[in-house]
Amino acid sequence: MSTVTRHTEHHPRWLRRRVSTYWWLERRAYLVFILRELSSVFVAWFVIFFLLLVHAVARGAAEYQQFLAWSAHPLLIFLNVVSLLFVVFHAITWINLAPQAMVVRLRGRRVPALWIAAPNYLAWLAVTVLAVWLLAGG
Repeated sequence: MSTVTRHTEHHPRWLRRRVSTYWWLERRAYLVFILRELSSVFVAWFVIFFLLLVHAVARGAAEYQQFLAWSAHPLLIFLNVVSLLFVVFHAITWINLAPQAMVVRLRGRRVPALWIAAPNYLAWLAVTVLAVWLLAGG
């Protein structure tokens, strides 16, 4: 027995507009949303890469040298540069979302978004400066 729905005057067909596969390119906000979701893949890659580095260091000098040789491959360098850009994008969008997620009130008024985001950016800058100083042999 067939279960085909017949459309009659009292049972109209639903209006369903076709959604393009590229719907996320229609607005900047959609594109940023999709890129932020995609950035999670690159964050995961950084974690895996770091764990591989730690594993190589733990296995000794020969394994570490082999890891360095592997990580010097141009394709891997390109992947890590792209990953760095996506991780920075991920961090910026995360910090920018903080004022929307945290509603802080002072004397009955909502604290401006900049007052919540700015300390996060300053902390990020301080950690970056410290890391560069340590890597430079400070």
